[in-house]
Amino acid sequence: MPRQAFQADGVPAAAGPYSSAVVHDGVVYLSGQGPYNAQGVLAGDDIESQTRQTLRNLSLVARAAGADLAKALQVRVFLATMEDFAGMNAVYGEFFDEPYPARTTVQTGLPLPGMLVEVDATVALDR
Repeated sequence: MPRQAFQADGVPAAAGPYSSAVVHDGVVYLSGQGPYNAQGVLAGDDIESQTRQTLRNLSLVARAAGADLAKALQVRVFLATMEDFAGMNAVYGEFFDEPYPARTTVQTGLPLPGMLVEVDATVALDR
């Protein structure tokens, strides 16, 4: 099966030469999503608000590709500072249930001013 790309309504469009989601061989690869709504407005200046918007965006992209975050296999979280880990982790728990996906969390520079978090994921596709 050839790979197939997807973009979701309600989230910012890809900002470069990449797809928001690619499906191949029953797996959905979700590009990193950030804390912006479809109009490009930042979802507040705290980690909880930004994580919630980021995971909503990730969920919308997963659904556009025919998947659901409940089937996440791996999640990668990128934080501007590890001081935000606890706040991010509390909101993360609202979106994922046991058995939890594998996860990596790292501190890194993020591409836009004011951005505290970015999240990508790999999700199984039931077809």
